[in-house]
Amino acid sequence: MKSLVQAVALVVVLAGPVASFAQTEQPLTRAEVKAQLKQIEQAGYNPAASSDSTYPADIQAAEARVAAQNSTTGYGPATAGTSETGSNVPAGNPYLQPPTGGQ
Repeated sequence: MKSLVQAVALVVVLAGPVASFAQTEQPLTRAEVKAQLKQIEQAGYNPAASSDSTYPADIQAAEARVAAQNSTTGYGPATAGTSETGSNVPAGNPYLQPPTGGQ
């Protein structure tokens, strides 16, 4: 029983630093913060022109525009419209018609 308690205590002691290491985030550098501010200002946010009544909406809209610009899913932007697959098959070509009947 004593060895079981010691084993559990050892696992807890060894797992603590691993769990805390996995949850830490690196702080942003000054250059990264400046780059983010520049992106937000280029997206239309002007800190000098905003007022207290429009502040949250203004910066959130600019951040949404930046997020849309920075989204890289690998599939490209969303597009409106329809798409078609395949090709047109001439009606009179028997080689391109599906088989009929059961053999």
